Amino acid sequence: MEESFVPLRGIKNDLHGRLQCYKQDWTGGFRAGIRILAPTTYIFFASAIPVISFGEQLERNTDGVLTAVQTLASTALCGIIHSFLGGQPLLILGVAEPTVLMYTFMFNFAKDRPDLGRRLFLAWTGWVCVWTAILLFLLAILGACSIINRFTRIAGELFGLLIAMLFMQQAIKGLVDEFRIPERENRKALEFVSSWRFANGMFAIVLSFGLLLTALRSRKARSWRYGTGWLRGFIADYGVPLMVLVWTGVSYIPYGSVPKGIPRRLFSPNPWSPGAYDNWTVIRDMPNVPLLYIIGAFIPATMIAVLYYFDHSVASQLAQQKEFNLRKPPSFHYDLLLLGFLTLLCGLIGIPPANGVIPQSPMHTKSLATLKHQLLRNRLVATARQSMSQNASLSQLYGSMQEAYQQMQTPLIYQQPSVKGLNELKDSTVQMASSMGNIDAPVDETVFDIEKEIDDLLPIEVKE
Repeated sequence: MEESFVPLRGIKNDLHGRLQCYKQDWTGGFRAGIRILAPTTYIFFASAIPVISFGEQLERNTDGVLTAVQTLASTALCGIIHSFLGGQPLLILGVAEPTVLMYTFMFNFAKDRPDLGRRLFLAWTGWVCVWTAILLFLLAILGACSIINRFTRIAGELFGLLIAMLFMQQAIKGLVDEFRIPERENRKALEFVSSWRFANGMFAIVLSFGLLLTALRSRKARSWRYGTGWLRGFIADYGVPLMVLVWTGVSYIPYGSVPKGIPRRLFSPNPWSPGAYDNWTVIRDMPNVPLLYIIGAFIPATMIAVLYYFDHSVASQLAQQKEFNLRKPPSFHYDLLLLGFLTLLCGLIGIPPANGVIPQSPMHTKSLATLKHQLLRNRLVATARQSMSQNASLSQLYGSMQEAYQQMQTPLIYQQPSVKGLNELKDSTVQMASSMGNIDAPVDETVFDIEKEIDDLLPIEVKE
C-alpha cells in the first residue's frame, strides 16, 4: 500500500484498485461451486456464536437494554452492507469484545445520572456514534491508514492475543457464573438450590469443553487414519456446525425431575414485541439529551474511534498475511470510511456498531485458501489420470499438470500471469522412470503415485 497523507488520495486509490476486481470477487465465489458452502458455514458459526455470547454479556451488563437481538442485528446489517460495498471482502465484521466493554462503561456512567439515565442511554450512545463516525471520516480522508504499513507483524499478533485473552476471560467468567444465582432472578426457585446450581455448573463445563474439543478435532479430520475419504472430508468441512448442533441436542437430554432452568439458556426477547421497537425511536430521543452530555460524548467517541481504527486495520492486515499469497490490492482507507458510515447508522438505530474482528477475518482467508488448495489438488489428480490413460511420458505428465496449475491461477486483469509453478519432481521418481530404460516411456502409478506425489508438487501457500 502506497503511503499517502494527501486528503482523499488513499480512498481514491483503494476504489480504483478494488473496482477492477469487484466482478471477479463475485464470479470467483460462484465458480467454486457447492464447495464454497464449507467455509461459508464455518465462518457463519465462528461469527454468530461469539456475537450471541457478547449479546448475553451486554444484556447482563446493561440491565436488558441491549441483548443478543441487537448484537446479531448489528452484525448482520453491517456484514451485508460491507459484503456489497466494502473494499476488502475477506474482512469479517461483528460486534467485538472491546465494543461490549465500552458500552458497559458508558451504561455504568449513564444509569446513575437523573438527566440521562437508562431512558436516554441509547440516545446518548447515538451521539457517541455520531462523534465516532466523524473521527473515522477524518482518519480515512487524511490517509491515517498509511501508518498501518509501519505496524510490525508482532504488533498485530499481540493485538490478536489481547482479543484472545478477552475471549478466554469471558469464557471462564461465564462458566463460573453458571454456579451462581443470576441477578434479577427469583432466588427461591428450585433450580437455584445449591445442589442444582452445582449440577448446572458441571453440565455447563461438559458442554463447553465438549464443543471446543470436538470442533477442534473435526477440523483435522482429513488426516484421520479411519473412515472413508469423502466422510473425512465432509467432517473436516462441516464439523464445526455439526458439533454445534450435536452439543445443542445434548443440552436437551436432562428431563423429568430436572428443573426447567437446567441448563440455563440464553434469554432472547421476542423481536416483534412492543419493547423491541424502542431502537427505532432512538433518533427521535437524541435531541432530548442535554447539551453537556452531547459534547461530553466526544470523550468515549475518541476512545472508540482509536480502537476501531486499530482493530479494523489490524483485522484487515491479518486477513492479508504474506503467506496467504493474495494478489488483489488492499482497501484500508475506503474500508475505514465505510466503517464510519456503518457506525453512524448503528448509532442512529440504537444498536452497538460492528467492526472488523479478530480472529474471524484471518480464519476466513485461511478457510478459503484451504478450499482453493483442495480444488487445485482435485484438478491436478484428474489431469494426471487423464494423461496416464493416454500413455503419456513422465515429462508430458508433468507438463500437463503444470499447464493445469497455471490455468487455475487466474490472473487479475491488470497483472501478468503468475510465474509460480509446481515444485520439481522428486529425484526418486525421475530415477525410477530412467531405470525403466527410457525417460520418455509411458508411466503408470508404479512410477508416479498420484495420490501421494501430488501433495509434494503443490507449493505451500497456506499453513493449516
